[in-house]
Amino acid sequence: MAEKFYELPIDEYLPQNGNRGYRVSRYELELVYKVASNRLSGRAEITAVTTAVQQRFSLDLSQSLGVTKVLVNGAKAAKYAHQRGKLTVTPAQKIPAGGVLAVVVQYSGTPTPVRGPWGEVGWEELTEGALVASQPNGAASWFPCDDHPSSKASYRISITTESPYYAVANGKLLRKQTKASQTTWVYDQPEPMATYLATIQIGPYNKYRVGSAHDEVPMNTIMPSRLRARFDHDFGRQPEMMAEFRKLFGPYPFESYTVVITDDDLEIPIEAQGISIFGANHCDGRRGAERLVAHELAHQWFGNSLTVGQWRDIWLHEGFACYAEWLWSQAGGGATADQLARAARQNLSRAPQDIVVGDPGPQLMFDDRVYKRGALTLHSLRLALGDPAFFALLWDWTTRYRHSTVSAEEFIDLAGHFSPVSLRPIFDRWLYDQPLPELPPAVGATG
Repeated sequence: MAEKFYELPIDEYLPQNGNRGYRVSRYELELVYKVASNRLSGRAEITAVTTAVQQRFSLDLSQSLGVTKVLVNGAKAAKYAHQRGKLTVTPAQKIPAGGVLAVVVQYSGTPTPVRGPWGEVGWEELTEGALVASQPNGAASWFPCDDHPSSKASYRISITTESPYYAVANGKLLRKQTKASQTTWVYDQPEPMATYLATIQIGPYNKYRVGSAHDEVPMNTIMPSRLRARFDHDFGRQPEMMAEFRKLFGPYPFESYTVVITDDDLEIPIEAQGISIFGANHCDGRRGAERLVAHELAHQWFGNSLTVGQWRDIWLHEGFACYAEWLWSQAGGGATADQLARAARQNLSRAPQDIVVGDPGPQLMFDDRVYKRGALTLHSLRLALGDPAFFALLWDWTTRYRHSTVSAEEFIDLAGHFSPVSLRPIFDRWLYDQPLPELPPAVGATG
């Protein structure tokens, strides 16, 4: 029975991802990337602690990258096999439970995105440069890892590339060193980060400050200089947005916030930890993407600091970020959150009623109904609790679980502490029943 349990997938939505038997605490990546040939060479140093006696262990790594050497705990080269996206390592000696696992993997190849039900995710070539957008399982396209959202660790990322290019990774830039025609950028991300939120962005970019030097949260943009004027207009209200979200959601969870604008168009923006990535098309000079600017910023709290342990709970990321769009609309002088909620509910009433938002299944986990019904769950909760209790709940939620792994049950349980009556019927109707509920009247709601 125990053996059968061990073989169960860590997440039914991504049964091939994640690994048992250890917990990673830190990744240190030394990468060299050649833009013209899309060639990546890497050395990954992974520090972990075993949770059981380990005769062998595995890491997630794309087959497009070839492994040349694996070391375990400083010993001579370990045996390994690399098949079907799994790097299985057999150390010379068993590692005891609670033992330190220090793994070094040297690898190289032509990185390509991981193909799946949601399209291609991971390392992607741009016209001039590269981006990484890994949600939900693309991290293995560029480094060996325990690729599951519940596996959060600190990172140091060193990326060396041709000197004309700007290279961005998560965290604080520790140093930048140029030798001959190449520049090395070294970043440190001390706060725990899920693998899918780790990112590299490379392009013909310049760095600009957003807002005032006196702002409590430093904000920057990395983008082509040709987009500067449009960016200043389209993202001009981002400092006010940051102030509003800090008021509503609690302290910003990271040291700084960076927006990357690629020189290429992108279908959708992408969140990473401390970073959001937009395409040149999102700078249209008309603030046409401001809703998305709010959405991606909100993910720094909901998704990046508080990260789901199982993908079935993805509404905790996307429902909250969608609701943040509505909150910002009202704060910015647009339609109220209540108006937008009722419009969204009306639109959903015309869509098929065949989704369980609290467990949508892997094919539908990024369905727009997860986003909108997740947000409507929060609006219904707000109408039931009233604004003081609702926003106190959000503060408690983001503070209590800061930089942690979360579940829907934990949120439902916490919400119950803010109400004298059971809130379970609200959550059941919106998250776990297929028929679309009615929104209660807006009596007493401020928006």
